[in-house]
Amino acid sequence: MGGDLDLRSLKQAARDRILKEMLGAVKSGGNSTAWKVLIVDEVTVKVLSKICKVSDIQEEGISVVEDLKKSRQPQRSLEAVYFMYPSRESVSKFMQDMSGHLPLYKKAHVFFSTPLAPQLLQLIKSSSMVLSRIASLAELNLEFWVADTQGFVTNHDLAMRQIVGGNESTPQYRSSIESIASRLATIFASLKEFPVIRYRTVTPAEANPATSGRDAAPLRLAEALSARIKKYKNLPQYPQTESCDLIILTRAVDPIAPVIHEWTYNALCHDLLPLDGNKYMYEVTAASGKVDKKEVLLEEHDNVWRELRDMHIADASLRLDEKMKEFRSRNKAAQLRTGGSREDLSTKDMQKIAQALPQYQDELEKLSLHIHIATTLNQKIKEDGLNELSELEQNLVFGGASSKELIKILQNRQDLSVENRIRLLMIWATTHPDKCEPNKLLQWLKLARLTEEEAVPITNIKLLGANVGKKHKITLTYGNHGGKAYRKERPLKEGDWQNARFFPVLEELLQSLAKDSLSKEEYPCYVTGSEENPSSSSSVSPSPSRPIGGTSVRTARTGNWARGGSTGTLSPENSLSSSGSNSRSSSRMGKRIIIFIIGGMTHSELCTAHKMTAQLNREVIIGSTSLETPSQFIAKVRSLTGEDDLDLDF
Repeated sequence: MGGDLDLRSLKQAARDRILKEMLGAVKSGGNSTAWKVLIVDEVTVKVLSKICKVSDIQEEGISVVEDLKKSRQPQRSLEAVYFMYPSRESVSKFMQDMSGHLPLYKKAHVFFSTPLAPQLLQLIKSSSMVLSRIASLAELNLEFWVADTQGFVTNHDLAMRQIVGGNESTPQYRSSIESIASRLATIFASLKEFPVIRYRTVTPAEANPATSGRDAAPLRLAEALSARIKKYKNLPQYPQTESCDLIILTRAVDPIAPVIHEWTYNALCHDLLPLDGNKYMYEVTAASGKVDKKEVLLEEHDNVWRELRDMHIADASLRLDEKMKEFRSRNKAAQLRTGGSREDLSTKDMQKIAQALPQYQDELEKLSLHIHIATTLNQKIKEDGLNELSELEQNLVFGGASSKELIKILQNRQDLSVENRIRLLMIWATTHPDKCEPNKLLQWLKLARLTEEEAVPITNIKLLGANVGKKHKITLTYGNHGGKAYRKERPLKEGDWQNARFFPVLEELLQSLAKDSLSKEEYPCYVTGSEENPSSSSSVSPSPSRPIGGTSVRTARTGNWARGGSTGTLSPENSLSSSGSNSRSSSRMGKRIIIFIIGGMTHSELCTAHKMTAQLNREVIIGSTSLETPSQFIAKVRSLTGEDDLDLDF
């Protein structure tokens, strides 16, 4: 909510709803000292794990967390809190628990993650025995996965295939839209926001029957979401007028961002490291020579990760060097460990060192972890020749390269991985569709040494807006800037890196929205009960105009940055508070902006949300059906099908 109203982070809002509105309410409603059992299913356990620690739940009187679907031992002296997805399967399992002469638990407090269907409510009511054992029943309306303080996903991993590449008339398309709307609505219930809904539509000139399902998806989601949010007006403290801006997009708004090489620490970690989600496994060699495997989570509880995640890898490397020097200079234990003299230390100093050792060890481990990661990334960048590759990728986007440069790198760089060749040609097919007619594309694929199967993502990129094989000048149905360049390049500022000129389309979109200059033809407001694009947005309150802050001034740098010796400084958008969002430091901010992308978002777009919050003085929250790495995105584009697939004779 805007201005001086409640500006809790998304993660904190979700956490409060679990700990206060659900567990806190149960604890205060009866015997506050009695332990209870928390029962979750495969959906709600993921919601819970992203926002609460075990200790948080225990403090609210929960002795154990158990799986609804698994066999459990009766604990008839304890009450149970059920946090469930409202499926028939979950409701039936709950009723089995609480039926019969001896139920599993003394009483049940039931909370559903999204609204319960009337027929399932009637099913519960039909059993007087079960009904008598329910102490409370409520719809919590909390069913999203927190990515960070300004990002979330609805966990619809098949949205790319079922919606972006799907047919609007299929049951899978319609059910996916409804399911996404149901989970997206819980964002607004948690934040207590009533959105002005804008959605990406296509102009008549852009309309394409082959992609009608993709093009209609933002409107269909707007319809389904609006119907659900209207019901929230009856909730306590829910706003009765529009309080934030929501823009609904599909991945077609920017098909380049998921495959181009990004240079922020976060994006590179998820591109080049073998991560499992945010989990990273690495080896540590002890002083004895023993090699141990360690597992860490690259998440916001790590203050070093929070500081580095949105920085260019070169700046992150320099900052880590500075932090290690600062750590050694202010920490006597570190000085002693690295060769300082014990003779200079008094007994009091030694006592202080002993007391500080746990904190010292924790800080040292975090710094060592990120130095290891940065070193690994820099080695990988050098081994894969990513500086040269990235320069070509960005020149293709901004009009500074032609087929000559592409041919040269494909001929000379025999070491390019299959994935990097696929990514490069996906960018080429999107930015130069007239150069990718079937015969020409076949030549490119042979030059790149790609098989027919490996080439599928390149031909399928047309389903995300690239007019592959078309001779007309319109190169992209979403975000086309016309002319020879696919995107218009911005002048480099001092401190910008030459290999990081690319920025997601999302950044320009947010700037236009903040200036109230976002096209009302391409991004109309959704009017309840109408599918017509409104001619104006007079029915909704306009976005408040806010000054756009500047960026830090540093010397422009190019070249061998991995070995650079100059020092870098943190720009405002990278200096985050302990909550992980610098938006909290301001007592007055503009209305929240929430962006939702059907078909997956990127880690670079999460960075954009952090960056634009600082620039616009409006908290930007970004959500999607999934959070993608380049490899995951390519796999999903591979799964798309189209009626006019290119027939390539291999």
